[in-house]
Amino acid sequence: MTINPEILLYAGGFLAGSAIIGLAMERFVLHRFEALTRHTPWEGDEIIINSLKGLTFYSCLLAGIYGAVLQLPLDGRTHDIAGKALFVAFIMLATVLTMRLASGFVAHYARKAVLPSTSIFTNLAKTIVFSVGLLIILQSLGISITPILTTLGVGGIAVALALQDTLSNIFSGLQIIATRQIRQGDYIRLGGGEEGYVTDITWRNTLVRALANNLVLIPNSKLAGAIVTNFQLPDTDMGVLVQVGVSYDSDLEKVEKVTTEVASGLLGEVQGCVDGFEPFIRYHTFADFSINFTVILRCQEFVDQYLIKHEFVKRLHRRYRDEGIEIPYPIQTVHLKGQPVVA
Repeated sequence: MTINPEILLYAGGFLAGSAIIGLAMERFVLHRFEALTRHTPWEGDEIIINSLKGLTFYSCLLAGIYGAVLQLPLDGRTHDIAGKALFVAFIMLATVLTMRLASGFVAHYARKAVLPSTSIFTNLAKTIVFSVGLLIILQSLGISITPILTTLGVGGIAVALALQDTLSNIFSGLQIIATRQIRQGDYIRLGGGEEGYVTDITWRNTLVRALANNLVLIPNSKLAGAIVTNFQLPDTDMGVLVQVGVSYDSDLEKVEKVTTEVASGLLGEVQGCVDGFEPFIRYHTFADFSINFTVILRCQEFVDQYLIKHEFVKRLHRRYRDEGIEIPYPIQTVHLKGQPVVA
């Protein structure tokens, strides 16, 4: 079949023009709108602009291809195939755009504390949108989706049994998020000793960053059934307990006075101390070689306790030395049977 060169020229013009318009939309129009959205109070317009990036060019190019196809003298069958292919491409672009919008708005409302900021919600939103887009594409191609849905329903039991661990982790993750007893950013410690900051809750694992900057991956089902200490609930500030022992010859009233003075001196000087809290001590044990007590301080969050303890021990040791308060060494008297005791 011979095609008129003038028709080819028109078709090429449609294609080239759409590509130029797409590039102009990406480089200038979207860039201008992006600059304007920075000055608006609503963050949703930024999500929309960011979602359109990259897709605007392909949308214009797709429109140009459609215009070029209309110019060509194609037979009915070829024209029908080309139309379906363009429609599928259009649905794919719309699906990608909707996925971006869904994940963007989920993350936006998560930052507004409506939902925890975890990837499990964005992944679920993307999966739902992708599934709907795929069903629309199959329906447009003339493939009946009713048998597919029926097959999925019947085979769902087998899939659920095969993916029992995976589904358990997914629902455990949703339970963890819904109860809000473990949130992103919380410092937690498991009964097995693992501890760190919760960085994310995915569809399978909860990611915990330890203080050594290592990443601990905990399956959601294990975390949901574990004994967990959350150091940021109900409040982020927490008590800091320091164990101290002094000689039996010490004046306990003086020890209490000196120790609380040193502890109170940390306020306003050491980062992480809770302003307004008055440190105190409590004697509790007549030990083998010392009278032991606990110094109760308070820090703003879990990691602040290390610097507070560090400074307190240094200052208390120096002050005890100046005041003549003895921190005794461990003493043990050994009597050997059958040997005379030497005075």
